[in-house]
Amino acid sequence: MREIISIHVGQAGIQVGNACWELYCLEHGIQPDGTVPSEKSIGGGDDAFNTFFSETGSGKHVPRCVFLDLEPSVIDEVRSGTYKQLFQLSNQKDERTRSYFIPQQLISGKEDAANNYARGHYTIGKEIVDLCLDRIRKLADNCTGLQGFLFFNSVGGGTGSGVLFFFLHPYLIIIKDFVLFLKKKHNDKFLICLQKQKGLGSLLLERLSVDYGKKSKLGFTVYPSPQVSTAVVEPYNSVLSTHSLLEHTDVAVMLDNEAIYDISRRLLDIERPTYTNLNRLIAQVISSLTASLRFDGALNVDVTEFQTNLVPYPRIHFMLSSYSPVISAEKAYHEQLNVAEITSSAFEPSSMMAKCDPRHGKYMACCLMYRGDVVPKDVNAAVGSIKTKRTIQFVDWCPTGFKVGINYQPPTVVPGGDLAKVQRAVCMIANSTAIAEVFSRIDHKFDIMYAKRAFVHWYVGEGMEEGEFSEAREDLAALEKDYEEVGAESLQNGVEEDEMEV
Repeated sequence: MREIISIHVGQAGIQVGNACWELYCLEHGIQPDGTVPSEKSIGGGDDAFNTFFSETGSGKHVPRCVFLDLEPSVIDEVRSGTYKQLFQLSNQKDERTRSYFIPQQLISGKEDAANNYARGHYTIGKEIVDLCLDRIRKLADNCTGLQGFLFFNSVGGGTGSGVLFFFLHPYLIIIKDFVLFLKKKHNDKFLICLQKQKGLGSLLLERLSVDYGKKSKLGFTVYPSPQVSTAVVEPYNSVLSTHSLLEHTDVAVMLDNEAIYDISRRLLDIERPTYTNLNRLIAQVISSLTASLRFDGALNVDVTEFQTNLVPYPRIHFMLSSYSPVISAEKAYHEQLNVAEITSSAFEPSSMMAKCDPRHGKYMACCLMYRGDVVPKDVNAAVGSIKTKRTIQFVDWCPTGFKVGINYQPPTVVPGGDLAKVQRAVCMIANSTAIAEVFSRIDHKFDIMYAKRAFVHWYVGEGMEEGEFSEAREDLAALEKDYEEVGAESLQNGVEEDEMEV
């Protein structure tokens, strides 16, 4: 067995995780109490689903995951919200209340990070990180062959940015914690709380690196949107978090709310998308990427294969993602697309789940994860067509470029949700030099604030040294330079070839 442990940190990580486990359970026929009707078959007829679920002696299926936050309100929503039966804590005295999660998997503190990276990393986060590591260690001990971690968090807040890195460094698929709302009750405490959340993620990754250094670390990271901000200090938190991500993760898939908002409005005709709409769309991406771990398929892709095929150099591991087709339920009956159409759609700039135009850069590698009614012949034809498009450029030092996975399990949708049930779908994860646009935007905002040392005292007051700001900023400047050089190598080669042809 090649198990995966999912770690959901901060508000964004927890809410995305809620959507993911809801979808996983629907896909595997697992009921809200963790049981499976005897007539249903899980995981395509074998135990592949046990990579994400463990089975208790009573036949209950428990997710291999940890939910972590520095304050209890978001986790309390999991315990008592719309899906309270799904996330309700087990009660040893009353088996009627049993659910997927055991109490030890839902960890919350009493004080928020108030959007302060330093608070999440140095003060509040330090008090809870050992407990989290202990819970993760127990999950790992229950695995026969731990493959790695999926990490979900946001870099803009305090918990997701600061705590995540502490834990996940060894095995991690990061979905960076979305920082959804500012705490408005106490503005001063709010600022501090935000920072804590971010720092906790980093702290966790660093500690995981020590304990599980050889395990795969894949992350889904929510980055600040270009035009929409949830906190004034987002640039600080993002730069500090990315500095840790560079060292302590293997692959980080970048997302931002604004891009997913636009996709929801344009393709699902939702005038004012909610975070539930966004999170369910993100869950489809994650489900597609992990389908080959949970179901049988013709060309299944292991977690370590993502890193092997997508990361040409250790620091160049930040990925773009897209999902196709995104079709509303009303249009489903007359918009069933073939393999070539969904593949072409996945490469459209408007389909990217981070605000960045791939036409401004070059692809270094691309992983296409198909599911449903798909055969290799159609995939080969679709990929061949993509290679001939002049708008989609690959670096010339990577002649192959594509990694393909095919899983026959069709996409599942939440009943009554916005997404239509389709016969086939594809998720694209790509390594492109265009992703440097995201870092450039963040660095520019960071420079404007840091030139005046605005808000720096909040971080220093939590035990952080001011020199860490400069160190992190220099690291990101070097990262931008790395992407520039990777693209320049390709450009130089292309110029030489053109001159030879003349």
